[in-house]
Amino acid sequence: MTDTTHPAVGHHGTAPAGRGVRLPRTARRAQLLAAAQDVFVNNGYHAAAMDEIAERAGVSKPVLYQHFPGKLELYMALLDSHVDELVSRVRGAIGSTTDNKLRVHAAVAAFYDFVDGEGQAFRMVFESDLRSEPQVARAVERATTDSVDAITRTITADAGLDEHRARLLAVGLVGLSQVTARSWLADDRKVPKEEAVSLISNLAWRGIGGGFPLQH
Repeated sequence: MTDTTHPAVGHHGTAPAGRGVRLPRTARRAQLLAAAQDVFVNNGYHAAAMDEIAERAGVSKPVLYQHFPGKLELYMALLDSHVDELVSRVRGAIGSTTDNKLRVHAAVAAFYDFVDGEGQAFRMVFESDLRSEPQVARAVERATTDSVDAITRTITADAGLDEHRARLLAVGLVGLSQVTARSWLADDRKVPKEEAVSLISNLAWRGIGGGFPLQH
């Protein structure tokens, strides 16, 4: 399936990127999401305008509304994709090895890599200005709870702890990783990322690995 835009001529007599061009629906959707990402991150949800998003994508507003009925639906599509990305990173980190010290390092690195990713996607997850909207709050909460769940299952199985104690440790690891990663970025990455990850993962491992060794 394709969609079209109405050709429009820019100030220099050339058509803006995307206008008058037929794209498959999935490609157009990706283009619109990329444009919306820039606008939402730079302006926040409340100050973002669909007009600006359409202009940034180089499409007409009707084309934008063909894909997303409104601003909230567009925002949620982006937010959900970012939450899925973070949770996938954490699950991949936990499943990447059976060595628990390396698992802790990989889990911490997952948060640093997400925060350090292109487009400042982390701001929509951790700094959303739309937390009062129930579906946004649920999506943001899912970023933490699903990450905690993945780590809890591993700690429960490998450290011989009950679920409540394992979950508390998992919450600590996720909170430590998230807060320090955002602080590291706000401090302009003055510590090299790999060194920062090692510092924090070593701190976490001394508590988890020292107090709760692998159960055979």
